[in-house]
Amino acid sequence: MKDGIHPTYGPVVFRDRTGDLLLTRSTLAARSGGETVELDGATYPVVDVDVSSASHPFWTGRGRVVDSEGRVEAFRRRYGGGA
Repeated sequence: MKDGIHPTYGPVVFRDRTGDLLLTRSTLAARSGGETVELDGATYPVVDVDVSSASHPFWTGRGRVVDSEGRVEAFRRRYGGGA
């Protein structure tokens, strides 16, 4: 690999809107904006994200059904109901 062209790769904490934290490694550490968090006795840069697997409705089981009637039935009602 060439020297000087790759971003730094290091530990970073991703924080979602619910406050859940995920410690991993990323090149986003240098662009995090300067905010830090202490986790397990060490200080890491923080990257805020909107949603993570810990807060996404699909993965947590808190999803809601948007379509209360079936799409197939609505299609058949609208355009005729061939088998």
